[in-house]
Amino acid sequence: MGKYVRTLTITYDLDIENWEVPLFRGAVVDAIGSSVNMLFHNHTPDDGLRYSYPLIQYKRQGGKACIIAVEQGADIIGQFMASGCNVLKIGEREATCDVAQLRPRRVLVQLWQSPFHYRVVKWLPLNGKNYELYMSTEDPEERKALLEGIIKGNLLAMLKGLDIWLDGNLTVQITNLSEPYKLRYKGLDLMAFNADFDSNLSIPANVGIGKHVSVGFGTILLQRKGEHDNVTMTENNNL
Repeated sequence: MGKYVRTLTITYDLDIENWEVPLFRGAVVDAIGSSVNMLFHNHTPDDGLRYSYPLIQYKRQGGKACIIAVEQGADIIGQFMASGCNVLKIGEREATCDVAQLRPRRVLVQLWQSPFHYRVVKWLPLNGKNYELYMSTEDPEERKALLEGIIKGNLLAMLKGLDIWLDGNLTVQITNLSEPYKLRYKGLDLMAFNADFDSNLSIPANVGIGKHVSVGFGTILLQRKGEHDNVTMTENNNL
């Protein structure tokens, strides 16, 4: 069964580097103060983790700080905007953070008979178990099949977090895959990929899949819609 998913993309007139995205999230949380909703940081009141799809995602797009708020995240993002704080401390520096653009969207998320064409960038698909399996598999087609299964699992996890349940078969086919490269996060070198893939699922553009979605990893870009002209989606290749 399909569902319309609301997203709100807020782009700020604030230049940041990729490594500063987690610092941007921390600055937003600090600006709101003690009344901050857990969706802003994905931690529960007892210092545990909220194990569900992040509904507020912090990113760098076109060199600028950006927030993607999804569903309930879009409902509460005004908590930050109402704080009246337009100067944030990003690590050791203070920076003015004015809104440059607001882009609300509604996207019909469901299965279709023909595929959409996507790219996922800065994607972190491998956990400990999958990493061992990937490294022990030398055949390129077997590695691709493994990663296709991981994309499918990532998409299903996203759908579960958005309370969407499919009544058909989700398909994923990788059409182009980068060589793995390293991205550093919390002092660790992580294996990342960029991948072009086709799927029969309509996905809100610029949301993330995989690990560390809340700080800009695994962002999905819509390549082209093809025949799906009646689906409201956005394009942004300026990561």
